[in-house]
Amino acid sequence: MPCKILEKERLIPGQTSKLVIDAPHIAKKAQPGNFVILRVCEKGERIPLTIADADPERGTITIVYLVMGKSTALLETLDAGDSILDLCGPLGKPTHIEKAGTVICVGGGTGIAAMHHIAKGHHKAGNHVVAVIGARSKDLLLFYDELSSFCPEVLVSTDDGSFGHKGLVTDLLRQRLETDKTVSEVVAVGPVPMMAAVAKTTEPFGVKTTVSLNSIMVDGIGMCGACRVSVGGETRFACVDGPEFDGHKVDFNELRQRLAAFKPQEKASYDHHCKCTCAGEK
Repeated sequence: MPCKILEKERLIPGQTSKLVIDAPHIAKKAQPGNFVILRVCEKGERIPLTIADADPERGTITIVYLVMGKSTALLETLDAGDSILDLCGPLGKPTHIEKAGTVICVGGGTGIAAMHHIAKGHHKAGNHVVAVIGARSKDLLLFYDELSSFCPEVLVSTDDGSFGHKGLVTDLLRQRLETDKTVSEVVAVGPVPMMAAVAKTTEPFGVKTTVSLNSIMVDGIGMCGACRVSVGGETRFACVDGPEFDGHKVDFNELRQRLAAFKPQEKASYDHHCKCTCAGEK
């Protein structure tokens, strides 16, 4: 069903935007870790996007996306007041949240927005939430203020040192694990290399580590089989069995290869869209 965009904010112009969407039927049931499937136009593909926040009283959900292909480029053409043709959700298994003490939530890139909803869930459950977020530079950092509103600690790393620690999020994570023995779980959401590095960092400490594999999903309902992942030597489907899994059991090498399988076709589709758009503007 069509859903109206109430607010749009370009977080990183030309790259990343945030939409607040009128979707009371989804907002009422959405839980941390859930995602939605949307379609921008009649001939558009269905794409999965993780819910970054939900407001049941207002009847809205928030999504954040990176413009990296034809479908997200089409989504970027919409503004407040426009409607998304189809919006289905909430989908996927919600994050398992219980009161467990200290939980570290690690986010990178647009994954910070998805991690925000999970961190908020742990905060509401009474856990001490430590947010660890990273970006290439300060101007590319997302959701710092939102996380700071309820996380007592927000640790930041940037590649160029323009804000916080100069280096990787795993540097901050390792330092914390070495000095804090109360950490019960680490949750990581972001680029696959980052999540793999987080899982490798936590393994020697024996800390439960959860990763979100939303980036490999396609249809979101388990029909296409494109989101197959190997977890503990067994095949799982990210959209219906996840999207969250034990980070110490995920075959990240296989995951990286599968994510890169259709890069040439994806680039060709995006380039064709951009070419047609530019030609139409002349």
